Amino acid sequence: MSTQKKTLIIACGALSRELSEVISFNNLEHIEVECLPASYHNSPEKIPGALEERIQKTTKDYDQIFVGYADCGTGGKVDEICEKFGVERLSGAHCYEFFAGKNNFANLQENEIGSFYLTDFLVKHFERLVIKALWLDTHPELLNEYFGNYTRVVYLAQTDDPVLEEKARESAKKLGLDLVVLRTGYGDFETEIISLQTKDKKTELSNSTKE
Repeated sequence: MSTQKKTLIIACGALSRELSEVISFNNLEHIEVECLPASYHNSPEKIPGALEERIQKTTKDYDQIFVGYADCGTGGKVDEICEKFGVERLSGAHCYEFFAGKNNFANLQENEIGSFYLTDFLVKHFERLVIKALWLDTHPELLNEYFGNYTRVVYLAQTDDPVLEEKARESAKKLGLDLVVLRTGYGDFETEIISLQTKDKKTELSNSTKE
């Protein structure tokens, strides 16, 4: 009798809530999650090394490891780590793309290339990850330097939360930009996480036919 394979997702801390909910809603009890600091969102050069270290420590403990990052501004470095260890990652360039869906995101960019994107996580932590991280709280004169070429803020909402929507509106106002709200839900993100279970079953079936 076969047993469910153990899968580890090493993910960005900014996705911890979404991962927990997708796993819970879909009864993916074989999947465990370990998150790297969400602050790496502003320091993408730290992601590849941290991923490699974590994968090396856990490879023998799981049947499958999945990287819960897209490229995330690493210039292909995440892909190099994935290739080195033979693991897969979330598709796309960043979380905006897989939450919006590949085709929808391409349309958004084509229609308005000057879009600054927010997710639920970034709305919640806007002050820390945008205002303070870019020193806009102490040097407001930098606002135009950072955001002068943007034309709007696009909030890709994973939830229908009026409180978060109001915070997104306040965030856009601080940047001097109009706000567009798109309720994307989890987009391609949920589909990819659920597909891990299917991959496990296919691998198990393949192995059983070889025995």
